[in-house]
Amino acid sequence: MRIVIVEDEIRIREGISKLIGKIFPEFKVVASAANGKEGLDIILVEKPDLIIVDVKMPIMDGLEMLVALSEKKIKTKVIILSAYAEFSYAQQAIHLGVSEYLIKPLVPSKFVQAIKNIQTELAETQIDDTEILSRLDHILFGIIYGNIDIDKKLSYFLENKYGIHENTQFSQVQIYLGKQFIRNVASTRIQVEQFLKTRNDLDYCIVEIPKERMLLIVLYGYEDQCTIERWFQDWVALQKIGNNAQNRSYGWINAGSVKELKANYQKLLRHMDWNISFSNSVMISYPKILQVQTSICIYPKEIENQLKSALCSYKRDEVFKCIQQFNEYFDNENIYSPKEIKDNYVRFLWAMMSIGREIGLLDNEQIQQQKIYEQIMNAMNKNELSDIAKELFYCIKHDYKNGDEKLSLNVKRAENIIHEYYQTGITLEEIADELDLTPEYLGMQFHKEKGITFSTYIKEFRVAKAKKLLIGSRMKVYEIADKVGYSDAKYFSRVFRESIGMSPVEYRKTYR
Repeated sequence: MRIVIVEDEIRIREGISKLIGKIFPEFKVVASAANGKEGLDIILVEKPDLIIVDVKMPIMDGLEMLVALSEKKIKTKVIILSAYAEFSYAQQAIHLGVSEYLIKPLVPSKFVQAIKNIQTELAETQIDDTEILSRLDHILFGIIYGNIDIDKKLSYFLENKYGIHENTQFSQVQIYLGKQFIRNVASTRIQVEQFLKTRNDLDYCIVEIPKERMLLIVLYGYEDQCTIERWFQDWVALQKIGNNAQNRSYGWINAGSVKELKANYQKLLRHMDWNISFSNSVMISYPKILQVQTSICIYPKEIENQLKSALCSYKRDEVFKCIQQFNEYFDNENIYSPKEIKDNYVRFLWAMMSIGREIGLLDNEQIQQQKIYEQIMNAMNKNELSDIAKELFYCIKHDYKNGDEKLSLNVKRAENIIHEYYQTGITLEEIADELDLTPEYLGMQFHKEKGITFSTYIKEFRVAKAKKLLIGSRMKVYEIADKVGYSDAKYFSRVFRESIGMSPVEYRKTYR
């Protein structure tokens, strides 16, 4: 796919280009422009498959450029970027045949999904039936998630090319990757393929379903379903021992024919949240999961009371401990239904939001209650529920005295993450990834709102912490360096001298 980017802000333009190069190395950004007039001239020459264009730009805006292209009968896929969610803009975009309309700040996962949607649309218009049928994963995706009907022609083709008969038995394994889908789907696929290739009595096909952040493995050609399921479950248990697979959730369902694949995929999808109720080494198997006996889940009122006390006395460490205690509350020998666990999370986080707003530690503008509720209800595993609670914790004002500081939610959360994890040497890229933003956008927004660059802010914060330790402790300089996030003591001393005008040793002698 050949792409042209038309965006007046150079950092956003470069950020989009880098993201495309990283996630879609097979695509090519052939050119970019800073306004609609430049973009129009470039597009007429390059004739790209996709245009990514901002609405508001100098000289000629994005919508004016698209009107000009329409008048010249130039047809291409378009992604509109806008800082405004106004209906009038969206209405004009729809009239001009725009494929996707994305609101700034650009969320990488939504942007990548938009690209994938357009890739699918282009494939549907440019690839003939012969090319589509040349790949089994395309066929299965169309059957399970598209509009491909299994008629006599397709049945004949599946039987002759892939050995799939009318009554071929299948097993479907759904691997849920969550918000790390884009980052981990390629490596997960490689691991799964290496494992599947260890058996010669098995045929398989791997299908990516980005919308549900799911990797689907369709198994067939084996003799015994029970044997294959136990074999796969053993592998899942081994994978869960390693840190690289802790966030994956697994599900299993059998199908009696190719016609059952679509219904079974949706059926298992509705039960994937049972991963919340079990240990990480368990693979959810349908319909076995329907026979599970659950215990009554009693809400931990005492933890809620501790949380309220910690909020009212403004003890952030105690608040965080309460959240950890709540997350661990469900890790015991009992099995609770995922719905009851989710209901408990709603009640606990609602109490946290209510008290936080009442005493001024949480801003109403920062918290989108409906969004948090939807995140809880859509969670598929324990880690996702824990992350929701953690994200709410980061919204608590770090310095109560500075509570009136007007910062956007993303910048405030970035600031809170710095305050919480500055000792680990955390970077802008890691924080941006946690917030699902591009580093370029977060850095620009942080500088704009704080009046200081990210690197300067975290440096000054670490130096301030180091000064307290130099005066108030007997720790050695290299220990303090490590304590505030510098693995190299010499580098720490150089940074300290540049900031304070004296070395750490000189500073300690002066103030002790």
